[in-house]
Amino acid sequence: MPTDSQSTFPIASELTPTEPVRPVSPHVHEPVNPNNPRWGLGGAFLVWVASIILLAVIPLFFLIPYSLHRGLDPGSVEYVNNLASLALTDKTAIFLQVLALLPTHLLTFVLVWALVTRFGKRPFLPSLGWGWSGRLRFWASVGLGVALFLAGTAIAKLLGADQPTQLEQIINSSPGARYLIAALAVLTAPFVEEFIYRGVLYAALQRLVGVAGAVLVVLGLFTLIHVPQYWPNFGVIAAVGVLSVSLTFVRAYAGGLLPCVVIHLVFNGITSILLLIEPHLPKVGPASEQAASAVLLANLWLPVSGL
Repeated sequence: MPTDSQSTFPIASELTPTEPVRPVSPHVHEPVNPNNPRWGLGGAFLVWVASIILLAVIPLFFLIPYSLHRGLDPGSVEYVNNLASLALTDKTAIFLQVLALLPTHLLTFVLVWALVTRFGKRPFLPSLGWGWSGRLRFWASVGLGVALFLAGTAIAKLLGADQPTQLEQIINSSPGARYLIAALAVLTAPFVEEFIYRGVLYAALQRLVGVAGAVLVVLGLFTLIHVPQYWPNFGVIAAVGVLSVSLTFVRAYAGGLLPCVVIHLVFNGITSILLLIEPHLPKVGPASEQAASAVLLANLWLPVSGL
């Protein structure tokens, strides 16, 4: 016969835990898979559109105050035309538009971070595939960056790299613009473009339309925003397309984003060095071969300036 203490609550001892329950930390994240992201295509597309809008709008916060300083009247019916002319011809105005790329890139980082992490609820870099795989590691990525630079040079020259481009005019407008573009091409542009195109866009697309469909769509979007910069230089436009396809295939093959960023960084690093030393190179005729490489290929991975 059970005692009173045993019969009152016969299963009480089974319900009482032998160890205290430890609450799950809110900072513990579930495992992430960069090829099966938590964000959808709609969010990725909105971030892409927002990044383009930022590229067009942020320079105005620099240009409009400068136009007032130069005496342009905002109330004039010709103000928009005068502002556009100032943006294309004034060296200081051009430099300010290049400078505007820095806050544009930073705000784009914030947009990507907000989408990927849901405002800090999920890990950022692991969600994008920030790590090395057994397929492609650091030195192989560096080598691919050099190879892509050489391939881009050959493609641009083969298809005609002698046509002047808008961004070439920006680079040649002043030493300050040249140095700033070279710095942004290494410090921010590879990360911004890879996070958007091979990061949030590719990951969402390949889940819906497969690898081949994602490669084609990313190629189209990436090439589309670069055409205004390089028109009518078909050689550079073709090189942009080939390089975009190559990086997107690297993303699919490696399964993560880090190799793409390293390749992009190496590519831009080479072009930035050439861009900086180009004014000091000996000239052969109207333009040296070194100058053509530095000016044209430094354009390939820089975002639209908003001009």
